[in-house]
Amino acid sequence: MNPVPVRERAPLFVQLHQDDHAGVRAELASGLQADIAFTHPKYLYDVLGSRLFEAITELPEYYPTRTEASIFASHAPAMAALIPQGMTLVDLGAGNCEKAARLFDVLRPARYVAVDISVTFLQDALQCLQRQHPLMDMVGVGMDFSAGLTLPPAAGDGQRLLFYPGSSIGNFTPAEALVFLRQAREAAPGGGLLIGVDLVKPVSVLEPAYDDALGVTAAFNRNMLLHINRLLGSDFDVSQWQHRALYNAGEARIEMHLDAVQDVTVRWPGAQRDFKQGESIHTENSCKYTPAQFEHLLREAGFSRIAQWRDPQDWFAVFLARG
Repeated sequence: MNPVPVRERAPLFVQLHQDDHAGVRAELASGLQADIAFTHPKYLYDVLGSRLFEAITELPEYYPTRTEASIFASHAPAMAALIPQGMTLVDLGAGNCEKAARLFDVLRPARYVAVDISVTFLQDALQCLQRQHPLMDMVGVGMDFSAGLTLPPAAGDGQRLLFYPGSSIGNFTPAEALVFLRQAREAAPGGGLLIGVDLVKPVSVLEPAYDDALGVTAAFNRNMLLHINRLLGSDFDVSQWQHRALYNAGEARIEMHLDAVQDVTVRWPGAQRDFKQGESIHTENSCKYTPAQFEHLLREAGFSRIAQWRDPQDWFAVFLARG
């Protein structure tokens, strides 16, 4: 008797995020015209920027990716013991889905929901993943969750475990992080949040991770100017700007800036900005926490059952927050 073949499922794709070109131009222009010019870090990630960031994660100076991976490798069974099997795993900022996929065998989710700003980027990865796990429901959701974490009906209404690895929570200020964590708790009633958090550590470790010897992070930061040129119609010349990363101890955060190497005028339709030599554009923050500080933030957000795992050097932590 021939075995009944397994019916392969196909991922469902839902695009909630719609390009708002006028809104993007207004946001960029407002940031560039602020007293201290700034941009949102999401503009670092065009196609080339995303590839450069993947290269950054391979650099010897960039500890977060490999340190977080070592925590999951050592402690995933302990995490799984606290997480009910058969829940929906919601991967926030899924990218190529690799981090979540490594946990499938131990967490055994019934459904996987990959969330990123565009499902176009997710489609190939999710279709490949579906072939490897033909019995699992898979959904790709295109949404900008930094603007609000309201998941669509396609994400299912069962128990959810939100997965937010990579210390991306550090791109929010602590006040913004608290808002996000409260939204995460509301989006996962009866479930939880599994989140990677970069910890406070010596400046001698922190600053090289954001200013590597090969200059890959510098290229990543300066590439954003080319992305802004396309979005805003501006005339940034990358040769007139240099990358700078520093640890702001008072705010417990790494800051990335682009400094004008000479007096320069940047123009875009309807406006311009004069930058003096040395004047900067603030492009990214990466906030660092002590374990106690982040646990306090989780409790402020309404989580009551909190577990954490750290690497032997106490450079990075993974928190599981529930209830």
